[in-house]
Amino acid sequence: MAFTGSGLRIEGDDNLQSMLVGTVMRKIKSRTWKKQRYFKLQDDFTTIWYKSKKAGNAHSTFSVSDVEAIREGHQSEVLLSIADDFPAERCFTLVFRGRRANLDLVAESEEEARSWIHGMKKLMENLENMGEREKLDQWIGDWFKKADKNNDGRMNFKEVRDLLKMMNVDMNEHHAHRLFTMADKSQSGTLEDDEFVLFYKMLTQREDVLRVFQEFSSDGQKLSQSDLEDFLREEQLEGGDVRQRAEQLIRRYEPSDTAKLLDAMTFDGFLMYLGSSEGSIFNPQRRPVFQDMSQPLCHYFISSSHNTYLMEDQLRGQSSVEGYIRALTRGCRCVEVDCWDGANGEPIVYHGHTFTSKILFKDVVSAVGNYAFKVSEYPVILSIENHCNVEQQRVMAQHLNLILGDKLLKSTLEGRAPVRLPSPEELKGKILVKAKKMGGLEEGLNGGVEDGLSGEVSDDDEGADMDEDNLHRESVRRRVKKSKQRVSKELSDCVVYCKSVHFSSFKHARIHSKFYEVASFTENKARKHLREAGADFVHHNSRQLTRVYPTGFRTDSSNFNPQEMWNAGCQIVALNFQTAGEGMDLNDGLFRQNGCSGYVLKPSFMTDSEKRFDPETPQRRDGHRPVALTVQVISGQQLPKVNIKEDSIVDPQVRVEIHGVPLDQAKQETRYIENNGFNPVWYDTLRFTVHTPELAMVRFVVEDYDKTSKNDFVGQYTLPLSCVQQGYRHIHLLSRDGTSIPPSSLFVHIRITELEKLPEHP
Repeated sequence: MAFTGSGLRIEGDDNLQSMLVGTVMRKIKSRTWKKQRYFKLQDDFTTIWYKSKKAGNAHSTFSVSDVEAIREGHQSEVLLSIADDFPAERCFTLVFRGRRANLDLVAESEEEARSWIHGMKKLMENLENMGEREKLDQWIGDWFKKADKNNDGRMNFKEVRDLLKMMNVDMNEHHAHRLFTMADKSQSGTLEDDEFVLFYKMLTQREDVLRVFQEFSSDGQKLSQSDLEDFLREEQLEGGDVRQRAEQLIRRYEPSDTAKLLDAMTFDGFLMYLGSSEGSIFNPQRRPVFQDMSQPLCHYFISSSHNTYLMEDQLRGQSSVEGYIRALTRGCRCVEVDCWDGANGEPIVYHGHTFTSKILFKDVVSAVGNYAFKVSEYPVILSIENHCNVEQQRVMAQHLNLILGDKLLKSTLEGRAPVRLPSPEELKGKILVKAKKMGGLEEGLNGGVEDGLSGEVSDDDEGADMDEDNLHRESVRRRVKKSKQRVSKELSDCVVYCKSVHFSSFKHARIHSKFYEVASFTENKARKHLREAGADFVHHNSRQLTRVYPTGFRTDSSNFNPQEMWNAGCQIVALNFQTAGEGMDLNDGLFRQNGCSGYVLKPSFMTDSEKRFDPETPQRRDGHRPVALTVQVISGQQLPKVNIKEDSIVDPQVRVEIHGVPLDQAKQETRYIENNGFNPVWYDTLRFTVHTPELAMVRFVVEDYDKTSKNDFVGQYTLPLSCVQQGYRHIHLLSRDGTSIPPSSLFVHIRITELEKLPEHP
């Protein structure tokens, strides 16, 4: 096929040549499960094929685009467990996007391992650098391969009919045959290479985009630079130098050199622009770090994980260091470590009093040290749930100091008593410990408690809170009495700005609490405070950190909706990162901005202690400016099939949800379109009033409508309203796991207009 290889130079690349030939490697799942598999790069340079050496066994494949990273040597728990059997130089790990398990491999020789590591890196780099046009060619090539059942490099009409089913297209035979005949320029009764590209383009003709193009084109054939400027100004509401912007877009997206010489954009170029990241709904200016990072830590929402060590549920799930690596590489900045006494004086991490497996505390600390700053340079908080005796606490302190070294924050910045929390900027590259502490910061600076001693602190851990939440399940947790717990001086000294304390009341906190004290609430407690004293909660969070975590009843690792906690200004809203769904969609959406740094600055009305903001009555806020959000859902493109049955075709319906303060919570749906997941068209308009746009999140969900049972999930995309670009935009859909599913998208038109301040409700 003409479009294989996507412009990849393989001549002279020994690594890729050797991958094309194929290699026998051991696939490792555990110390005892090590099986030989034959791995081979396919001719399309994007698919890896592998199978057991036994004849007749089924084969498996995965795409290079599914691979997020390659780790060399013993860099996974599984490979560490067999480190004595196989040298690091022969081992490597493929880490997949989303929640798919890693692939741990051992090559027969060091050279073969090197070949695969370097070859995979080159293939991944190639995919990363592909332009929009190459991606499209790649996509077309993929479909051709799927449809060309007899591998003769051409497609007959039966293969085309099967292909349409695979592509989610319900087209009558007559129309399909007409397109086939039009594309078959050679009149051979089959489509090959360019003929198939032509067929695909006729199939994917974007009438919706053509309408917009023709509305702004002076001659109906192209957009002159002046036409494009009008479009950018009137529809996309672009500010700044629109002339320079139009020139830039023509240079970047116009495929025709002739059009470029005329300073014009053809329909193909216009489509390329609208399908690119600049034409997407997410404002590219908000992707890098753009916020002020020099404010106190408590002024930011912080991406936070609950029971980070768990890969599955809370009762029998596997505990794994991998949980920490995955959370940190997703930008998470606060991870939880549940510590218990282990054998041989070594503290262990697991979900206490359950059947979850156990891992060593020192392995967790090593993983955090290695991965804390791979994707964000801003501080990581280790939230330690300490159930260890004093001796094992000393061991914990030793591990923290020895393994983390200078990364561990051991004293206040400048070594003097501060009056407020430091900023993410000041704490770059630092790991902070959140745990119980004897005394306060002040004593620590004045010499405080003598070395080698231990002291008592009140017990405020999750177990105690769950008991108050009436969690009387002996099998899950023993009844935890309110008690005093002994804390070692060494571990206490590791705590600087995040001292875990028991919360009494907002009034008590206002008078007595220190800025470095952190209270933790179950979701139910937090909701109660929010209902009874919303403004006090927001005020409390303007000067101190608060952590909220899921109730113990969520033994399936499900998540609560984090939005209601963000509405109160809670910074550390801890979610089960291992569980996909609405909660994690919102978390991913909020932290997609600001460089995926894991820190997002709260609106100023939540950080100014002089202001009173109550999320229950947002209309009473000074400077309250509601907006009207209008979303016209125009069309969908190449939505994935959700039902494996060959004849089943999606009936797509789009739901737009607003998540924000209670007054803003809303959802509306389009009609459903029968039997068309390939190019459904709606032109349905949905309207919302948003009172606190600074806190609002917008979630677009596509489902397969079913009148007799629950709709099936097709794809979603979530982002803050403040990051939405107006005008005609594509929304590139994500899977349930939060990974991209190109080229599935929605095409929408967005308008956000300020409303007059609405009268207050009595």
